[in-house]
Amino acid sequence: MEDDCYDWWARHSQVLAEQGAIDPEIVLIGDSITHFWGGQPESETVHGEQKAWQSVFAGKRVLNLGFGWDRTQNVLWRLEHGQLVGLSPSWVVINIGTNNTSETANARANTAAEIRDAVRAICDRVQAEAPAARIVLMGVFPREEHPEHPTRKLISDINVLYKQFAEERNYVFLDIGSFMLDKDGILSREIAFDTCHLTEKGYNIWADALRRVLS
Repeated sequence: MEDDCYDWWARHSQVLAEQGAIDPEIVLIGDSITHFWGGQPESETVHGEQKAWQSVFAGKRVLNLGFGWDRTQNVLWRLEHGQLVGLSPSWVVINIGTNNTSETANARANTAAEIRDAVRAICDRVQAEAPAARIVLMGVFPREEHPEHPTRKLISDINVLYKQFAEERNYVFLDIGSFMLDKDGILSREIAFDTCHLTEKGYNIWADALRRVLS
């Protein structure tokens, strides 16, 4: 729905062409924060030095279903159009919802409840396609520099609902936002260079949390 630095349709086609050969143990589902971390299908844009990626995924077969600018509705479309068909991952890590907090000419911002309901639909689809997979639901990462920004409150409300939903489903819920903020609640550009997308230091925080779960 939005212009970005890559061809969305080409990446979707690449996923469908390569997913069987990758035969992933781990599937990552998300937006640009996931997309630009690393892995396969390869991206021309990568944020960070890849040390964080290697620290958690080295030696593992990983399919990266992160697509820049995706909202929950984009993820649902992708899952409905074959991105998990025939796969049997052990883990599916879902990190989606931050773009639903943004309003553009192409889509309105969503409420916390709407975003939670969309994630429920995503998880239903994942379980239908890969019933043996364990699901890790990430809390939406903090964005915007200052804690007073209204988006911070919306993200906090989303994560309360995500946590409740994950507990109902016996999913792993990982909310690592507090590790990304300083004592005053400031999101440093050392963690997120544009107060949204992660640096290598930010990805290290995510990698540390995932490594404890996936190991």
